[in-house]
Amino acid sequence: MRTIKLTIAYDGTEYVGWQRQDTGPSIQGCIEEALSAIEGGAVTLHGAGRTDAGVHAIGQVASARIGAALDDNRLRRALNAHLPDAIRVTAVATVADDFHARFSACGKTYEYRIWNGRVLPPFLRSYAWHRSSPLDMALMQQAADAIRGAHDFAAFRSSRTVNHSTIREIGTASWRRGDGDLLVFEIAGNGFLRYMVRSLVGTLVEIGWRRRPPEDIARLLAHPDRSAAGRTAPPRGLFLMKVEY
Repeated sequence: MRTIKLTIAYDGTEYVGWQRQDTGPSIQGCIEEALSAIEGGAVTLHGAGRTDAGVHAIGQVASARIGAALDDNRLRRALNAHLPDAIRVTAVATVADDFHARFSACGKTYEYRIWNGRVLPPFLRSYAWHRSSPLDMALMQQAADAIRGAHDFAAFRSSRTVNHSTIREIGTASWRRGDGDLLVFEIAGNGFLRYMVRSLVGTLVEIGWRRRPPEDIARLLAHPDRSAAGRTAPPRGLFLMKVEY
């Protein structure tokens, strides 16, 4: 038996999310089925994080214990032969037995993508949030500057989330322009609450529309109140870019 680390990219549009569920296809379930077919028995896969339905990944990481004699490159090819086109294993590595994709992780980076033009290109409809009214990036960046550091992010989590602590430390929170009318928000930190990135983006967009002042982010971090924050941005614009170990 050996422990393997998988790096995975996927289009989450047609999936119920990362986590295996009773109804609907999941990313975890599809990869476990592929691993089990190769292994000849049940395999349990552990992901670095649970992305929600419609969320995408470029650098998700997962780990598992297997006994298959295939080397890492052959295993990667065999997995991709079993997986649907929307899920690709981009790398396989044999790692130390104490490696765990979730518990060994020390940080994650996400991107959220907004198309801020009058017309959304049809091929981006599943990969960006369309906001046609002009957004003030300078105001959004001013507000995002307050996100960096260690804060209580309880105002930006799902009401259904149960966490021992809502304190997270963020190292990067920055906006940049992409091609055309694409705006990209990059955020990196030691951990994230459920819906945290999407709730932050929803609030930042209201700031970009001048519907609330940029100081609101700092105020909500100092005095957490989910009902006072902005709407949760839709999942289609969110990408898990990488996991750090």
